[in-house]
Amino acid sequence: MLLGHTDFFKLFIGLFAVTNPLGAIPIFIALTAHTSDFERKSTAKTTALGVFLILFISLILGQVILKLFGISISSFRVGGGFLIFLMAISMLHAKSSSVKHTAKERDEAEGMDSIAIVPLAMPLIAGPGGISSIILAANKATVWQDYAAITLAIFLLSLLIWIILRLSPIIAKHISRTGLNIITRIMGLILAAIAVEFIAAGLKGLFPILQHLGQ
Repeated sequence: MLLGHTDFFKLFIGLFAVTNPLGAIPIFIALTAHTSDFERKSTAKTTALGVFLILFISLILGQVILKLFGISISSFRVGGGFLIFLMAISMLHAKSSSVKHTAKERDEAEGMDSIAIVPLAMPLIAGPGGISSIILAANKATVWQDYAAITLAIFLLSLLIWIILRLSPIIAKHISRTGLNIITRIMGLILAAIAVEFIAAGLKGLFPILQHLGQ
């Protein structure tokens, strides 16, 4: 399947919603509160690079890992869909999902010398939901152009994450916590719709008889 402009846009918006870099702004600011401006910018760059590498590795090796464990793509769609749906519910309540990270992990991170990769890049931003989305997108890829398009989406997402984190102090000053919560809820609604599509497609793959329902 050759990804068209609509598919590419849907993939990019889905990745942005599931990674929710805007929701990571308060945590990023808290974890870098005692660092210099140079160190904060360096952390933002390293975090964005970490997100790119994590998602790109998922694109290349994701299906290999599924085959290694004997997991069908339909089962993974259902499981990944439920996982993303749980994250969406948390986002609709303007809460940070424990699927991505726990309060204990966040507290431990405050004592780390380097927080860019863990917990910021993984699991806060490029968590299970983002990895699942990339693996499911890779499953639909049939030609090299598809893989190139997915890689481009990952790159653009990482670039946007770098810009958002780099400008996080400015964004936090101009957007109130209520504003961030509203954006998070909108992203959660989009994410819930994407999760339902994943689950529906997975169930149809597991139970072919469902293909004929509603026709």
